[in-house]
Amino acid sequence: MRRLFWALALWAVCAQAQSNPAAQAARQWREQHERAIVDEFVGLLSIPNIAADKDNIQRNAQTIAQMMQKRGVTSKLLALPGVNPVVFGEIKTRGATRTVVFYAHYDGQPLDPKEWRTPPFTPTLRDRRLEDDGQVIALPAAGKAFNPEWRIYARGAADDKAPIEAMMAALDAIRAAGLKMKSNIKFVFEGEEEAGSPNFEKILEANKATVMGDVWLSCDGPVHQTRQQSLTFGARGISVVEITLYGPRGELHSGHYGNWAPNPAMELAQLLASMKEASGRVLVDHFYDGILSLSETEKRAVAESPDVDASLMRDFWLGSTENAPKKLAELITLPSLNIRGMASSRVGLQASNVIPATATATIDMRLVPGMDPKVTADRLIEHIRKQGYFVVDMDPSAEVRQSHPKVAKVTQTQGEPPFRISMDLPIAQEVIRTVESARGPTVKIPNSGGTGPDAAGQVLHIPGIGVPIGNHDNNQHSFNENLRIQNLWDGIELMAALLTM
Repeated sequence: MRRLFWALALWAVCAQAQSNPAAQAARQWREQHERAIVDEFVGLLSIPNIAADKDNIQRNAQTIAQMMQKRGVTSKLLALPGVNPVVFGEIKTRGATRTVVFYAHYDGQPLDPKEWRTPPFTPTLRDRRLEDDGQVIALPAAGKAFNPEWRIYARGAADDKAPIEAMMAALDAIRAAGLKMKSNIKFVFEGEEEAGSPNFEKILEANKATVMGDVWLSCDGPVHQTRQQSLTFGARGISVVEITLYGPRGELHSGHYGNWAPNPAMELAQLLASMKEASGRVLVDHFYDGILSLSETEKRAVAESPDVDASLMRDFWLGSTENAPKKLAELITLPSLNIRGMASSRVGLQASNVIPATATATIDMRLVPGMDPKVTADRLIEHIRKQGYFVVDMDPSAEVRQSHPKVAKVTQTQGEPPFRISMDLPIAQEVIRTVESARGPTVKIPNSGGTGPDAAGQVLHIPGIGVPIGNHDNNQHSFNENLRIQNLWDGIELMAALLTM
């Protein structure tokens, strides 16, 4: 039944799309060159792209620059000493009065190869997703069509090399059809996004005139869970805090010292439980203070967003959701507090009858406009103090631990502010019209649930809009990352429409 629902939804989208000449040309060109597109994509995916792997990152950057040069795009690497380069490309259009900047990143999340079903940098085609018993199959011969439900498995397949390949194929289609661009085009492909973009804004500042434009299209992330095209007009920020609690100097026998020596794992569980109601509302004082309300346009977009909660609960095997009856579409426009992970002593076959010496948890708080990463972290720290903890920001000495009943080391390890632009801006409305002319009815999301760098706003002071192409079930940031073939095909059509906007 669920498959029938998705098929009908996809049919409805396709039936209303394709009034855009560039998207039509891209589809016709793609249908004749599917194997060549995938071969180039596979070649790019075969290059390891972990940000810390400097040699292979350089190979990625040079390969992408060559892909652009092959299409007649002027390209170069923008870099600072010891920093992963930004791959820059430019197409100047005679008579153009504006510049559209396309952003993507070519680095991927760190990984453990042992967790992957097939090697992460050996791109593998499967006849369906692994969760549905997808089997490895060979690439079809040149001239033979790809089944749109096939999937390519590799790190970076969806996040975020797919848009880069889609843009390159779209350029081929535009040229083959003899279509003209109306805007100047710039490409900015980052190599440190999955490492937190520590140097991206510095590179942009150092090359501000080079990368400047009128609108920034961030081609990262997945489309809506219904497989409809989506657009995002901002992103939640993030504040990451690590908490360590302390028990005895070393692990103690739980029989000899249980009920006497404080157990930091138990105390951590109690501390974390004090931060949220069972329903999901955060209990940290002033956590929700200052949040900016959605505009009427944004409220309407949320109300019109397709309801996917029931189908996602089935997919994820969930019996309930937090903050019910509020739906996912609304909740991603609100802040959250999430336990990213917890660790204390050992479990399973390695478990021992001990009182642990320490217990650690990492928390990420997603922020919305009106919230500040440091202020939010400080409010959490104050909450911890109110639970009776003496808070330090480094490993406490024996004297400190003996002087206070409860000690917590708390550090903020990451902070990124939220951002959101108005959907009512003329350029935002033009992007919406262009996307819908290529992809049909589009889900408009005030801000993504995830976090991304607002380099466009912070450095260039121009509006940024998210234009994703990946499938929502792509396992991004985890093992067995994949891209559904139809999402690549749709992405090529979408990029062709935007490039000629």
